[in-house]
Amino acid sequence: MVALIIGGSGSGKSEFAEKLAARISDGHKKYYIATMEIFDEESEKKAERHRMARADVGFHTLETPRNVSAAGTSAHTEDTALLECVSNLTANEMFAMDGIKTCEYTAEKVLADIKELAGAFKNLVIVTNNVFEDGIGYDKTTMEYIRALGMINKGLAEFSDSVTEVVAGIPLALKEERLC
Repeated sequence: MVALIIGGSGSGKSEFAEKLAARISDGHKKYYIATMEIFDEESEKKAERHRMARADVGFHTLETPRNVSAAGTSAHTEDTALLECVSNLTANEMFAMDGIKTCEYTAEKVLADIKELAGAFKNLVIVTNNVFEDGIGYDKTTMEYIRALGMINKGLAEFSDSVTEVVAGIPLALKEERLC
């Protein structure tokens, strides 16, 4: 089962996704695939706080800022994974050390990697951001990132068994084939 969870910043989407992943794991191993790129001491401290919080609920953290399909290599077919989050992953893939990638390339790569990752787990819960509603015009590079994330979110929604938008902590089912 693949569940896509979308929402704005501070919407409660991550908490909802963690509870869903725990519920559908059915006692099997739970992985937390963290996509935040760690650049400095501050981001390392933030990542460590998140690791500690997830350890209390039984998640095994896999730090995977790029090429997320590789995170499925140690999985068993009954395991559950939570991928957090697609917006970080998209930025990491698009703005790589070897240069900025096109939005089309980035969208294709991220979608292909996530689809491959989904094949390694019984359940995959995917968290992504809704960054399209602020009405602000950004520079060309940022608009290409937003466009790539939009293409990815659309592709993930088509691919997923369920899509839930979380607004002010309230989950709204947008596509619901099965949640467990």
